[in-house]
Amino acid sequence: MEGEADGSHSAADVSALRKKHLAMLERLSNRHQSRPDKSDSSPPPAASFESTSSFLSLFNESRRSIESRLAQCRLADQSLLKLNFDEISASIADLEKLVAESSYFLPSYEVRSSLTTISDLKQALDNLSSELIPKKKFSFKNKPPRKEPTAPSSKGADAENCDSRSAAKAGSLAVAVPDSPGFRNRANEVLAKDVRGLEVGEFTLSDLESCEVRLIGCTRALFVHRLRNCRVYAGPVTGSVLIEEAEDCVFLLASHQIRIHNAKASDFYLRVRSRPIIEDCSGVRFAPFRLNYRGIEQDLADAALGEETGNWSKVDDFKWLRATQSPNWSVLPENERIGTVDIPDLSA
Repeated sequence: MEGEADGSHSAADVSALRKKHLAMLERLSNRHQSRPDKSDSSPPPAASFESTSSFLSLFNESRRSIESRLAQCRLADQSLLKLNFDEISASIADLEKLVAESSYFLPSYEVRSSLTTISDLKQALDNLSSELIPKKKFSFKNKPPRKEPTAPSSKGADAENCDSRSAAKAGSLAVAVPDSPGFRNRANEVLAKDVRGLEVGEFTLSDLESCEVRLIGCTRALFVHRLRNCRVYAGPVTGSVLIEEAEDCVFLLASHQIRIHNAKASDFYLRVRSRPIIEDCSGVRFAPFRLNYRGIEQDLADAALGEETGNWSKVDDFKWLRATQSPNWSVLPENERIGTVDIPDLSA
């Protein structure tokens, strides 16, 4: 009975800390959403400092909460460990998303420091999970009688193969593919979507090969995972674009913040309010945004991206800390740049 009491108490503590963590993120999110649009004029330094100071205060409080919950896992009942680890992982993911959405007003060194902290939290969670939930030892078991295989339907086989490929590939990702509207597991197709009015506000492109993607309208966030030999033409993103694994691709993107991880031999035509961030990339090139469709000027204005900032060429390579130019990225020569891409009306 005493063991049950300890487990119940630990669960209550974890639940309370989780609620506190989510409340902190909600407060900061509401604070940013309530800020007036100042795209027409630069905010005074005091306002910028207040926003950064507020973010850092809540970020550090959330970090301490996660660290405390990690420490409590050593005292938790064995049956609760899996649940506790899942909740902590979700909290770290929330914190990572918050950094991405806030990075357009944060100094680059604060973004770098916050992402390093998140990486340390992930590593601490992995280490603790391996220590407290060790893998089962291998043992020989009597094999059950072999059953004759039945022929599955082609639809079921396709779905199973698709899930297996996705699961195998997902193991190499630091974050899971978001369960949001999008295009997934396609090849050799033209994929077009008017994203205006999406209830979720997020869109995902995952496991695409030799595809052309056309997105008209504004979204709140765009997630890109595992693209090869693709062309992505997307309307403005009011929050963040997060790209994980891209090779031989061309992207035309406008966003408040763009983070690119593990991209190779790809070109990015950007309009971005903060400095683009790259990690573990090679052979990536950058140029100014060159996309057009009916209504794009209004969409850009609504997303506070109506003016060119020149940040497309001010790339931060988080894996190149020297004062010299990073060898992993370059400015795309003008004679190699594509012309303006016009997306026709989807109803045409």
